[in-house]
Amino acid sequence: MCISFAVCICCPLQPHFSLISASFQPHFINIAAQLAAHCCCHFTASFSPYLQLNCCHICCQIAASFAVNFQPHCCHFMAVSFLHFCRFDCHVSSNNSNKFVTDLTLWAAQLSGVPLQLPDAASYNGLELPDKCMYNELTRLNPAQSVPACFAIDALANGVRYHLSLQSKDSELASVRHKQPFVIGVAGGTASGKTTVCNMIISQLQNQRVVLINQDSFYKSLNNEQLQNVHDYNFDHPNAFDTELLLSCMEKLKHGQVVSIPNYDFKTHRSVEPSRQVNPADVIILEGILVLHDSRVRDLMNMKIFVDTDSDVCLSRRIKRDTIERGRNIQNVLDQYSKFVKPSFEDFILPSKKFADIIIPRGGDNVVAINLIVQHIRTKLGQHEICKIYPNVFVIHSTFQIRGMHTLIRDVNTTKHDFVFYADRLIRLVVEHGLGHLPFTEKQITTPTGSVYTGVVFCKSLCGVSVIRSGESMENALRACCKGIKIGKILIHGEGKSGRQLIYEKLPRDISSRQVLLLDPVLASGNSAVKAISLLLSKGVPESHIIFLNLIAAPQGIHAVCEKFPMIKLVTSEIDASLDKDLRVIPGMGEFGDRYFGTD
Repeated sequence: MCISFAVCICCPLQPHFSLISASFQPHFINIAAQLAAHCCCHFTASFSPYLQLNCCHICCQIAASFAVNFQPHCCHFMAVSFLHFCRFDCHVSSNNSNKFVTDLTLWAAQLSGVPLQLPDAASYNGLELPDKCMYNELTRLNPAQSVPACFAIDALANGVRYHLSLQSKDSELASVRHKQPFVIGVAGGTASGKTTVCNMIISQLQNQRVVLINQDSFYKSLNNEQLQNVHDYNFDHPNAFDTELLLSCMEKLKHGQVVSIPNYDFKTHRSVEPSRQVNPADVIILEGILVLHDSRVRDLMNMKIFVDTDSDVCLSRRIKRDTIERGRNIQNVLDQYSKFVKPSFEDFILPSKKFADIIIPRGGDNVVAINLIVQHIRTKLGQHEICKIYPNVFVIHSTFQIRGMHTLIRDVNTTKHDFVFYADRLIRLVVEHGLGHLPFTEKQITTPTGSVYTGVVFCKSLCGVSVIRSGESMENALRACCKGIKIGKILIHGEGKSGRQLIYEKLPRDISSRQVLLLDPVLASGNSAVKAISLLLSKGVPESHIIFLNLIAAPQGIHAVCEKFPMIKLVTSEIDASLDKDLRVIPGMGEFGDRYFGTD
């Protein structure tokens, strides 16, 4: 890129454009030709020495700003910015050779409404400029007036910096909203049919992006000494795998990053080039004999499968595979099987079976089991990513009615009357959904027609507990659904170093024998919820008897509650994106209690 500029740009500007090019990324080279073409038309050797000096000053400032702030995803904006800047008509003012006029019309068209920051005390020969203004405000100056070059370029640089900050915020928001993949671990003995099971799952998930990661790719390369005694090397031992590299690749994939998977050659027993590039996907299947052995690897999985196949079948498959695909003779295969494979299976692989969520007998021949697994995966993919992590989190089914009500109660312009009306409707739906998680017993009744109907009856020992004061807004809906229900109250207040403190509590005396519906419309950081649940547990309420109801929940709050209390049930109508620096839910609905009770 520097060469392109050096050929096209006049000598006094070469060092400065080199400085600019040094701050660019390699993929920016294609833009260099366009920039050079425009620059050579306008920055010519016929300019006065003073103007050349000003041009150098401009280039240095742009380079400094871009070198600090440049991000790859802003390259298009930078290209447009440079092209427009290079096309400005610059000339020396006839009134004063110490200033020149810069036409910012093109910038106003491109960046109208973008705030810029001018130098402090921005005035020149009676020309007063505000400390902060918009590009279009700067262009409203009288054409006869002259704008100092430093003012224009400082405004330009700060505008670019502002644009980059917006891009950075968008990138952070995208990171927060990144959808976590569904990770499946498939373990089992050698040649048990793991790959067949994985391929059958992939073939049935045609509408999803699925990648298969084989643990065999992470075998450690053998050194010369190990290669000489390869027949005495135990490939079925946990130490034969580069588990740290496997963990690194899986972590990156879970965070939406592209990874390079080693390409292991079983004939040379070394990783060879080229490596395999794997892109992020909706479903990641990790397959290998020992994927359930290491707890760190297991913790990355949403579903753990163990393929259980008869040992005689496994041996016959291994002989066929190793002789045909891996270039080994039958005797070596049998020797290795008796010396390493079978002992390692009994010592490491078979014990990991207890960690499996699903055990598939007969491997790929068990079509019914695989179909059930695929149905479960499809169900999980349709859920919010947090529901995949915590099966005790329930989000009510979203419809246009529910989204419409959310739109109204989230709108800052919604009146108090409308806010209360639609909030009550949503609360009623959440309460009804929460009641559906209560224990029940079967009951037969006789209808007026004389027919017998088999239904269910819910438990009678039920109470509500509202977290003052927002939780009190949910009491009417609970009373409407459960006539005469007892409702207790908890007041928790405070933040900072001292944390949340219990200020007041009044609970039913027999609460330990009841199912409890905990009411709080907004779950933000989860600090108050954790304190309230801890109080209920201290009163003897079993963790599994608590159902936590709210309208909206932040991921941070869900993590805080569900990690500490994995047995409670959490029911909400929508999971929001995140929390801001003030621990408010984003996008959220503001201070719910103030808006509901009219104290905002």
